[in-house]
Amino acid sequence: MASLSSRAGMRLDDRQWAGLLLFGGIAEFAIGLTIAEAVYPDYSVSANYISDLGVGAAALIFNTSIILLGLAILVSAWFVLRAFKDLILTIAIVLAGIGAIGVGVLTEDFGGVHSIVSLITFVFSALSAILAFRILRPPFAYLSILLGAASLIALGLYVSNTFLRLGPGGMERMIVWPVIVWGLAFGGYLLSDGKKPAEAVPA
Repeated sequence: MASLSSRAGMRLDDRQWAGLLLFGGIAEFAIGLTIAEAVYPDYSVSANYISDLGVGAAALIFNTSIILLGLAILVSAWFVLRAFKDLILTIAIVLAGIGAIGVGVLTEDFGGVHSIVSLITFVFSALSAILAFRILRPPFAYLSILLGAASLIALGLYVSNTFLRLGPGGMERMIVWPVIVWGLAFGGYLLSDGKKPAEAVPA
């Protein structure tokens, strides 16, 4: 009983706070994205852009979820800096968070400004995954680079209007989903305290 109590009262360190914020923020966005797609009338994952969800019937759900994501990313960046003292990675994470908030605030109705904040989000989310190899252990360090690179390759195809039969919405998701998968995994990685597993509590 004493062991269980001590675990329940355990405080999170900077690394774990970063992981909790990233995992929670990305998870709620992935769920919000799915709900927004479901309630948007006649929405096509292939033909519609993700940002189409930011206007119309699904706007409140989508914009709220991505703004919350951006805020979670920004706060997590502070804890990443405190935990790892890696300024370059921290800057990339901060810019990804700012971009995500911008997507939710400056919707498609803002025209070119929305395209700019979307590009910032895409580029710096992928770069965050690539730069994270500096603080990760193999094999996750290598997977992190691969997921970030996959997102950047998809971005290159997307901006060149090469959709590979996926449609613009499908190719846009090939930019987004690798970094969503990476972010969830990275959050879980950081949530681990990096110490040896606790001993099992006797029955």
